[in-house]
Amino acid sequence: MLPPHWPGHWIYHITTAIAWEAAQPVGQYIHPSLETEGFIHCSYPDQVIETARVHFQGQSGLVLLCIDPNQLQAELKAEVSRNGAAFPHLYGALNAAAVVETVPFAPPPLETVLEALLARP
Repeated sequence: MLPPHWPGHWIYHITTAIAWEAAQPVGQYIHPSLETEGFIHCSYPDQVIETARVHFQGQSGLVLLCIDPNQLQAELKAEVSRNGAAFPHLYGALNAAAVVETVPFAPPPLETVLEALLARP
């Protein structure tokens, strides 16, 4: 069962296009943080822009994975992280079928791309 914050809302994960493309043949994406921290970091819609600024500023070749939490096979937990805010953490591989859309982007026009995406109904 998903926490009340999730129904009707996607969660997001930023990665490189190369890493996402490599995940396609096996049907799952495994971020290095799964091994080092035990989970894959994700963001709620209102956290994506700040996450991109903090962790990905100046990088290129990135994609935003738009994830339907109801399609996930691994356990998803909301846990307190940066600035005391709860973030979605995925405790297992991200099954590719849960990724409903990928959006390529590269800073600096990041805010424009994300704001347009997050404004969708």
